[in-house]
Amino acid sequence: MEARQATRPPTEQDPDAPWLARVMHIAFFLLLGASLARFLLRHPWEDRSPWIVALSGALASLYLLGPVLGTRAAPRRIAWLGTVVAVWIVLVVLAPSFAWCAVPLFYTGLRTLPPRAALGLVVLLTAFVVFAQVQLAHGGWDPNLIVAPPAVAAIATGVFVYSDRQAARQRALIDDLIRTRRELAAIERREGTLAERQRLSMEIHDTLAQGLSSQQMLLQAADRTWDSDPATARRHVRTAESIAERNLAEARRFVHDLAPADLAEGGGLEEALRGLAARESADFRVDGIAVPLPDRAQSALLRIAQGALANIREHAGAESAALTLTYLDDQVVLDIADDGHGFDPSLAREPGERGHGLPAMRVRAQQLGGTLTVESAPGEGTVLSVAIPLTPRLLTP
Repeated sequence: MEARQATRPPTEQDPDAPWLARVMHIAFFLLLGASLARFLLRHPWEDRSPWIVALSGALASLYLLGPVLGTRAAPRRIAWLGTVVAVWIVLVVLAPSFAWCAVPLFYTGLRTLPPRAALGLVVLLTAFVVFAQVQLAHGGWDPNLIVAPPAVAAIATGVFVYSDRQAARQRALIDDLIRTRRELAAIERREGTLAERQRLSMEIHDTLAQGLSSQQMLLQAADRTWDSDPATARRHVRTAESIAERNLAEARRFVHDLAPADLAEGGGLEEALRGLAARESADFRVDGIAVPLPDRAQSALLRIAQGALANIREHAGAESAALTLTYLDDQVVLDIADDGHGFDPSLAREPGERGHGLPAMRVRAQQLGGTLTVESAPGEGTVLSVAIPLTPRLLTP
């Protein structure tokens, strides 16, 4: 970072630098004009007067070229500064009144030159200021003539160096904040990408994958009965076609992050679950007084029901299944039960492992602050229960 700051123009490093440079320019010309006026008022026109007037005009013209040459320590900028200092030294030797024009030159040198060269220039300028003050005293001894110029130079240099270092620290802090903000934005983008991938994977598992599995079984059944029972085979094909049409609608909706097709038909969660249960030859019952649920809660419960019934169809070997939607005072509960061969829940996959099914259902419930529990044992069927709390936050669409 220090290397980058060294290559940047000072005006780019510090937005206040142009303002300070203008103040110093105005101060320089005021001091130059006041010094020339003092000389002309204090001294009658003499042999050195034309030289002083000419050198004053030359110094003013040279100083006006400073902003044109920029602020970087380029060779032409250093040559310009050396010329300005040389003309000022000649002026101070001829007329000590011009000594205090050194103060703006302190700033210009500190801002243009490397640190060591800038300090050397400050020492040189201070020496000539002391020389000028001694000349103006006309031989009278005053300790301030020796102490005041170095003190002023030290103060000016210290203030400049302190301000410059403070600005450097602030720039470093700002760079760190910008870098941290960019890193946080990158992390948020990655998290958003992962969340979208998880959403799509769950949607595909609960809709397209389950639908394709059903179509495969129906088409296999149709193939087996094609010759012996054409009517049954055609019925299987028509059912497979209906599932394909529904899957196509589901695909279009979850790509756009819309509600499931059953909910999009406008019947609400109960009608969607009733239609799903009818297609899967399962019983459906509603207990309690229904309360309106936001779309995301309805979608999650419907997707969980779809996934659970698909698992029953493919793995449970059950003769019957039942869905129960229960509205309690503080939560809504969806139970999916079957009389299949059951399994050991402790052997079920945990979220984050390969595969979906139960892990995907658990994630959907957790996203709404709910829980998913599974009660099962080999040979005793399975009851899957998902409970979603009816908090004010959830009930706000």
